[in-house]
Amino acid sequence: MMYAVVVGALLVSLCLLLVRALLGPTVFDRALAGNAIGTVAMLLLAIFQFVSGRPEFVDLALVYGLLNIVGTIAVQKFFRYGDLGEPGVADEEHRL
Repeated sequence: MMYAVVVGALLVSLCLLLVRALLGPTVFDRALAGNAIGTVAMLLLAIFQFVSGRPEFVDLALVYGLLNIVGTIAVQKFFRYGDLGEPGVADEEHRL
């Protein structure tokens, strides 16, 4: 019974985060909502693992969390620099 309440609360928060991701007034609100959706998904995987007794879902939750971190860093780098790659030597000479 307790797990059903927790899963229900996480699903409600997931719905609210989806609304924020779709209607967010700024792109940063959308990025934060995307990061929080990844965290809620990770929690749902961990709860499913505990209820079903299958420990391999913890590994999936950890990998999903790491991908969430890498994706968040990539989005932040893109918004700061406008590109995800590092400038080459020709690009640096062209800027001078």
